[in-house]
Amino acid sequence: MVNSAAVLGVAAISLGLVLTPGPNMLYLVSRSITQGRRAGLISLAGVAVGFLCYLAAAILGISAVFSAVPQAYTALKLAGACYLGWLAWQALKPGSTAIFAADHSGSGAVKNESSRKLFLMGMTTNLLNPKIAVMYLALIPQFVQPDSGSVWLQSLLLGSVQITVALTLNAVLVCLAGSVAVFLSNRPVWARAQKMLMGTVLGGLAVHMAVN
Repeated sequence: MVNSAAVLGVAAISLGLVLTPGPNMLYLVSRSITQGRRAGLISLAGVAVGFLCYLAAAILGISAVFSAVPQAYTALKLAGACYLGWLAWQALKPGSTAIFAADHSGSGAVKNESSRKLFLMGMTTNLLNPKIAVMYLALIPQFVQPDSGSVWLQSLLLGSVQITVALTLNAVLVCLAGSVAVFLSNRPVWARAQKMLMGTVLGGLAVHMAVN
């Protein structure tokens, strides 16, 4: 079965990946800042489902397709770059309230009808994040030992460690960023500055993802 060294190794690498700025972190923090903590947590639920999809793919061996067919990874990477580019355009285009614009009800909470969209966008952002695909392709198999028991069960346990680390840290980021929403809600200048910053960073990530 999975030994403690494997668990600690996956946890350490997962920690480093979560703390490295990327599409998931940027999306979750942006949503939390502009729409509040609840919106960030709903988005995080979508990210969690994305992780589960990759974990299922790893267990079934589907992720090995990226090794056998490099073009599949390239297609995923380009799809992710296009998606980030679209988000950047939504944030920067003139006269737009942007993809990260606040949408509050009278009580200051995110409107219920936006929950589905928040969830789906969180899931999509994660599924189109090639860093996550590579992690399940290159990280999990390195810690699986075929002579130590069921391979799929080891993959499941190690993937669960990664998901636990990622969701815990991202939840902390969402809660911290959500407190900034109160500050921005009555300061439109700061909100516009945040919108420009997020759009610029998203665009930079899209270009970086496409050319690397």
